[in-house]
Amino acid sequence: MIDREDLKAAFLAKAGLARAERRPLAGDASTRRYERLETAGASLVLMDQPPAVETVICPPGASPDERLALGYNAAARLSAGSVSAFVAIAAWLRSLGLSAPVVHAYDLETGFAVLEDFGDDLYATAIAAGQAERPLYEAAVDVVLAMQSPSPPTTLAAGDAQWPLLTYDILALKVATDTFLEWWPKFSGLAPFGDAAVQEWEALWAPVWARGEAGATVFTHRDYHAQNLLWLPERKGLARVGLLDFQDALRAHPAWDLTHLLQDARRDVSPGLETAMLDRFLASRPELDREAFIADYRALATSNAARILGRVFARQALLGRPQYRAYMPRTWRYLERNLQNPGLADLKRWFDRHVPVEARQ
Repeated sequence: MIDREDLKAAFLAKAGLARAERRPLAGDASTRRYERLETAGASLVLMDQPPAVETVICPPGASPDERLALGYNAAARLSAGSVSAFVAIAAWLRSLGLSAPVVHAYDLETGFAVLEDFGDDLYATAIAAGQAERPLYEAAVDVVLAMQSPSPPTTLAAGDAQWPLLTYDILALKVATDTFLEWWPKFSGLAPFGDAAVQEWEALWAPVWARGEAGATVFTHRDYHAQNLLWLPERKGLARVGLLDFQDALRAHPAWDLTHLLQDARRDVSPGLETAMLDRFLASRPELDREAFIADYRALATSNAARILGRVFARQALLGRPQYRAYMPRTWRYLERNLQNPGLADLKRWFDRHVPVEARQ
């Protein structure tokens, strides 16, 4: 078996970067790894996604049973870090005048890509360093509107990289939300949820998932938050927002990216800023029914919070990454705030009965 470092060296040599100085960059909860490549003329980023590490992706046209049999990535319609997805989606975003990284070289088979380097000014970092918060969020909302403005194609393509833009459907929403049932009891010490609690959970969520699928009409980044956005003030207009980690993009409800941006699990977004940015979005989408949209936004944000608490934070903490514990109280606060919505009263009662306050931390 060929060593991955040898494959990496061969790829970099072919790309003319054999002499580049390599420095590791901070990763995330995925199986991807990143390195900064310093050359005499430029700084670039190497993305390293071993193709055999993740479960298989969702074949277009696969039935729900087939997707479940293939594993979580297929069921939830995740890209498994596909370099093909990244390359194709980046090209489409750039065609809209948005700042997705230019891909200078890639190898779909081995899972490597050399990307434009946007630097280190993540939204979270820039704001912590004193950058005014509101203009950054206004620009991010405007980018959401731009991503949603064209009707997205069924398949995105760039060179030999192709990616089907599938729908964030009921099954994908269900398996993601249901990870709370699997992982939160293991993490918090609660007893596993009983059959009656699970059946009630599924009945309460069913209309939320149905509305999510019915509204799935627009291109959706799917992981749109302050650690995947960079501030590029030297650029103009919408291009000032650098976009990362969009390879799981889908066709989804127009509220979805806003739930990530405005209920960011990794940094506090005040209720006042959240309301102002929702107002900004809706002012540009007058055809949307405000009351129905806000109801969908709150419901989908609650679903997303349950997924994050289960699949991302509890699971990662149990796998030996305790840093994710720090984000849990904030995510619970978002979830509890959403549950104050009268339309989610039955879900609030479910959480109050089955997840006591002392188990929400």
